[in-house]
Parts: sequence; C-alpha cells; structure tokens
Amino acid sequence: MTRLRIFVALSLIFMLLNASACGCLGGGNGGKQTVETKTTTLGQELTDLQKAHESGAITDDQYEKAKKELLKKYNAN
Repeated sequence: MTRLRIFVALSLIFMLLNASACGCLGGGNGGKQTVETKTTTLGQELTDLQKAHESGAITDDQYEKAKKELLKKYNAN
C-alpha cells in the first residue's frame, strides 16, 4: 500500500511540474504559448501497468481493473 502511495505522490508531482512548465500555474514564458503533446500508446500504458503490478505497487484486483479500463478507453476511440 505504501508503494501505491509513493506512486500516486510521484504522479502528482509529475503532473504539477508539467502544468508549471506549460504556464498553467501562472509561470510562463512572457505570453508565448507552447503546446506540448504527449502520445502514449496502449502498449506502453499496458507495459507501465504491468511493471507497477509486478513491483507490487498495485494489487491483482487494481491491475485487472486498470487493464480493463485501458482496453475500454482505447476501444472507444
């Protein structure tokens, strides 16, 4: 459970850093707009999810639920 908390905390930090870098939190680059697009494939997301599961960061149930949600998300597109 502590690994999950660490994973969530690091994810939040990463999101805040990204938001700060794009100027979403009041920082910025003098009025210039920058667009950063990050494309993640289904395969990469499944690989990342599997690594989290194998490391013990998430339980079997969490892994299966997240996997189903990913497959549903990508099949909807």
